Amino acid sequence: MLQEYPPRYGPEWGSGGIFGLKYFKGVLYYTLAFEASAYFVDDEIIEYRFSELGPGPASGGDTYNAVDVVDDKIYFGGWVHNPAVFKGKKDFAGEIDFRNKYSHVHEYDIKERRMKLLWKDSIHDEFRWAGEVSQIIYDPVKDVLLIGRSDGMENLGVYELSRDGGSFIKLSDVPALKGSLYLDYACFDMQPNWMIGVDGIQCLDLVRRVWVRHEVGDWAESSLDGYGVLYRTSGYAVSAYTRYWHFMRGGVLVGNPVEPEVEKPVFVRLFDFGMNVYAPHRSNALNLGGGILAVFNAGTHGFIHPHEGSPEEVDLRRYFNTIAAPTTLVYITPPQARILAVFGARITSMTKAGSRILLAYNTTPNLGGKDSTPIDSGVRGIMSVDEYSLVSSSNPPLTIRVHGWAVGDSCFGGVPLTGYKEAELIIRSSKPNEIIINSYDIGLPPLNYGSERYKLSEGVNRIDLKGYRNVVSFKLEKLDADALINVYLS
Repeated sequence: MLQEYPPRYGPEWGSGGIFGLKYFKGVLYYTLAFEASAYFVDDEIIEYRFSELGPGPASGGDTYNAVDVVDDKIYFGGWVHNPAVFKGKKDFAGEIDFRNKYSHVHEYDIKERRMKLLWKDSIHDEFRWAGEVSQIIYDPVKDVLLIGRSDGMENLGVYELSRDGGSFIKLSDVPALKGSLYLDYACFDMQPNWMIGVDGIQCLDLVRRVWVRHEVGDWAESSLDGYGVLYRTSGYAVSAYTRYWHFMRGGVLVGNPVEPEVEKPVFVRLFDFGMNVYAPHRSNALNLGGGILAVFNAGTHGFIHPHEGSPEEVDLRRYFNTIAAPTTLVYITPPQARILAVFGARITSMTKAGSRILLAYNTTPNLGGKDSTPIDSGVRGIMSVDEYSLVSSSNPPLTIRVHGWAVGDSCFGGVPLTGYKEAELIIRSSKPNEIIINSYDIGLPPLNYGSERYKLSEGVNRIDLKGYRNVVSFKLEKLDADALINVYLS
């Protein structure tokens, strides 16, 4: 069902997208947000509007790709307003009511073509909501579902849900947005503070039923290029090469969080553009050809109308609405990372169907502040690409534009150069300065090749990057808020 979905009724913030894409046993599943429509497509199309949660009209659905499959069952979760309540607009700003917002987990039986609500939760508050279901991991040892919840104000952490829905038990109080199986563990992020982001990784031993937690502490010490990372909000996680990979804004944490003495998790900076929303948010990765296909989105979140009296949100409007680069698909096959394709605002979900890769896209971010509207304001759709053509194609041209006020005096970049014939860094500097270029790979373990300094004069400075073959990050010696930094790859 490869089609586009134009803006339609679905009260929420900005736009949702197509989430949970999963092709399994001849059935393609996905949820369309914010219309709150779940689709199951084989030789016919079954549409489910979450009638088990309320009378409708509904909005929401899923915005984190909370789905897993077991036997002949598809388990899908997320959150739904049912019925949705749009409170109206004052001038240009709109608001919604959260009293009918439910977190949920459903089961779809492929053989019987039957839907079943396994569990739901709501705190019925006008302004606050219970933790959304953002991750579902099947535990094959105990034959239960593990549920991650971090987006919300109450009922956050990791939970265990029986497959018949009869038992729902909290296993961890630490908010967890995303995770993955890793060896015989189920690992999740630890994200107690939404603005700061990931603090470490918590792993449930599926045999002993005990938690093993790895707190990063000093991110500069754990970072391959030796610098810290701000706003480490969680993206998605995968397991590959007997390592756990957790992608977040700024890069990826890779290693062994269960036994760090074997291989301590290392932070590898990737596509870090400072105070900017460019990140692997609200998407997923695929294990493809033994490697990892990862998405870094250009514009997942945005602000237009901040809350009154909130200077922080006024600042966020500037940061969130500045696009640094197109969305990129990156293929990680250690020791290299290679850019395969570039797209528009964001890729929200991916799945493999035979030799095809299905990519769900959206033209519009999820908004915040007082940007609620009665309709989903994005154009969403699904496109199909050939698997071999994607991984064997030449690198696409890419332009990156970074402002000095966005990166300050922090390290930024993390741009994979593998496969590019031409690579140039152009800095328009408002004063004499220096820039540090760090070079490293994404091998296992990752390796730092060192750094070089380049003097900058006031005006336009050009640095040829063709001598670098791996990943490069940058740091201005002195803060230059008026600087403009461009990277051109072809």
